[in-house]
Amino acid sequence: MNPPGVHLPAEGALPPFSGATAWLNSEPLTPEGLRGKVVVADFCTYTCINWLRSLPYVRAWNERYRSDGLVTIGIHTPEFSFERNLDNIRSALEQMRVTYPVVVDNDYAVWNAFANHYWPALYFVDAVGRIRHHWFGEGDYERSEIVIQQLLTDVGADVSGADLVSVDPSGPEVAADWEALNTPETYLGFLQTENFASPGGMERDAPKNYEAPQRIRHNHWALSGDWTVMAEATVLNEPKGRVAFRFDARDVHLVMGPAAGASVPFSVSIDGAPPGADAGSDVDADGSGELIEPRIYQLIRQRGPITDRLFEIEFLDPGAAVYAFTFG
Repeated sequence: MNPPGVHLPAEGALPPFSGATAWLNSEPLTPEGLRGKVVVADFCTYTCINWLRSLPYVRAWNERYRSDGLVTIGIHTPEFSFERNLDNIRSALEQMRVTYPVVVDNDYAVWNAFANHYWPALYFVDAVGRIRHHWFGEGDYERSEIVIQQLLTDVGADVSGADLVSVDPSGPEVAADWEALNTPETYLGFLQTENFASPGGMERDAPKNYEAPQRIRHNHWALSGDWTVMAEATVLNEPKGRVAFRFDARDVHLVMGPAAGASVPFSVSIDGAPPGADAGSDVDADGSGELIEPRIYQLIRQRGPITDRLFEIEFLDPGAAVYAFTFG
């Protein structure tokens, strides 16, 4: 029985995982084969900052309750085209210490079977295959773990009242400073971008030499140098191209990768100076870093007061593809 006052209605049956592109860390699983187990299904895509900040809890739940009958299943449904590459997915998940089964859902078959619309999205499934709870987005970790405990207790596991997990995240996995977060996620391809500030606007799918304005307004961004703006990314054609963004948040992340495969050195600054102690986990104190693979890079983590500041990144070689800024 569930504890008094906690209501977990049946929300429907766990859909099949048919249509999956591949499975990682496991042979294919089915709802029928999972009967008797409590399942947490976690929709993700590996560059999603919101999912990354929830991942420490999902990993911890898997480690804590796996021996009690919990099966954690990641469902990787891509946002960007490079997130469809199996080698990219496998490498990213290994770096993130994801050891539980992961469905590769490149065609959105499982996403659509769940009628899902969010990254991250958690679905909690009881031992007879019924979805009993869900949560979209970050947060609600305490209640989510209590739900896991309740569903496991229902099948005889001795976890009721156990201490909840504690996590010690680092890098992009650290929770956002929500009170100081005043800049939204901003895409850099022409399909979804906004607040572009370079004079003359964007030229779609064609090389153009851009200049940054004398002053960039709050939450606006600009290019300088020779770039091609494409649907989902903007790609540098010549050395020493820059992206500038006036932001108001503790953290600056940038989803980016080498367009042609070769690594690209870069340098970042904040208000025209090296970041020093405010360097993110992918940058040295002098602002230097290297673009090696397509993923999310943490470029700034401010230690002091948060205010409106100018971030700039300069790529020293051509071939950098930039997709989206996220903040924390």
